[in-house]
Amino acid sequence: MILETLITTVNASKQAHIAPMGVHTDNDNFIILPFRPSATLDNLLETQTAVINYCDDVRIFSGCLTGRRDWPLEATKTIEGYYLQAALAHDELQVERIEDDPVRPKVFCRSVHKSNHKPFSGFNRAQFAVIEAAILVSRLNMLPDEKIRQELDYLTIGFEKTAGSKEREAWNWLMEVIEQHWEKSA
Repeated sequence: MILETLITTVNASKQAHIAPMGVHTDNDNFIILPFRPSATLDNLLETQTAVINYCDDVRIFSGCLTGRRDWPLEATKTIEGYYLQAALAHDELQVERIEDDPVRPKVFCRSVHKSNHKPFSGFNRAQFAVIEAAILVSRLNMLPDEKIRQELDYLTIGFEKTAGSKEREAWNWLMEVIEQHWEKSA
């Protein structure tokens, strides 16, 4: 199974980095697959730790992809690192092994601590649409423009029916980046 999460990592200087990422799960084992080059991969290799943040505030997903990375953090309990204050729960991870790859290495991790912070009330369709649109933004240079337009047309249906203010803010950030991308490629 793949969970859409927010990964926090730190470098050797304890400087935090937040990145949205789909993480493969199997009980308390996780596989993180960051593309090269990435700060997430550099930090994982340097510190051998990461935090998976389970979050329903989609502004953080879209914010990280649109240059808005200043989200409040809290110190972790068992590893050197941070979790998002907005996280409903988090897993603190220790790297167990790495399968190197020139494009997308597989980083196998084990949970060494789990914390629940707030109850999960469920997702609405707008939150799903924002997460899917964020994935499209992360692949703007990999997907044809027509594919992106088709996906956005479909996602807009559910988004317009169920979005609240947080979802609208997140969506607008993503649409600005997509429009700028299309203007540059025109």
